[in-house]
Amino acid sequence: MIFGVFVFAFILVTDSFSQGRGWGWRGSGGWGQGSRYCMMYESQATEIISGEVISVDKITPRKGMHYGIHLMVKTEKEEISVHLGPGWFIENQDTVIKTKDMVQVKGSRITFEGKPAIIAAEVKKGEEILILRDEKGFPVWSGWRRR
Repeated sequence: MIFGVFVFAFILVTDSFSQGRGWGWRGSGGWGQGSRYCMMYESQATEIISGEVISVDKITPRKGMHYGIHLMVKTEKEEISVHLGPGWFIENQDTVIKTKDMVQVKGSRITFEGKPAIIAAEVKKGEEILILRDEKGFPVWSGWRRR
């Protein structure tokens, strides 16, 4: 019986790591609050941009992360990359953002791969608001795991 429990636990842990999830409390595929990528968000340096979505893409911000959803937004001044969050989270929201949508993005401007980008805290599309981070920059997909 003890051997059976041991084998079951070993298979469960091995399967979890093979799918890139790691331990449950670290999960989120590299999108957790303590990840180097998520720590790039600076809540005191937020700005708001408005423009047209010219593309919606999947990206992998850092090696080993699960893919995320990213927009290219054309404003009056520039075309800028807007990082929303992990694909599994964004793809399960009621607000769907598509090419040619007009959006207003509130977020933190960063330099990503040598180019300006914004890590979004919220995206407004018409009357809909997609909330991605709280006022301190904490990602909503991390749920109850508060700092």
